[in-house]
Amino acid sequence: MRQVIIYPDREDGGWVAEVPSLPGCISQGRTKVEALENVRDAIETWIDGARTVGLTVATKNGRQINDWIDRYWSAPSA
Repeated sequence: MRQVIIYPDREDGGWVAEVPSLPGCISQGRTKVEALENVRDAIETWIDGARTVGLTVATKNGRQINDWIDRYWSAPSA
């Protein structure tokens, strides 16, 4: 399952966004929307890094995860 978990950052304020299916893929922002925009960049960076070191990037029904991001991405309203 591909999902982004978003929750308030109680220590520093703002919001944290994590992608459980991509270990260590996490970002933050001042608003929910900013956190989600930032985590999208983190996802792309994670994928590029994984490919650079020769890791296999997960697929969903034969589609690369990049295709999934582009097709299903939508940021909620603040």
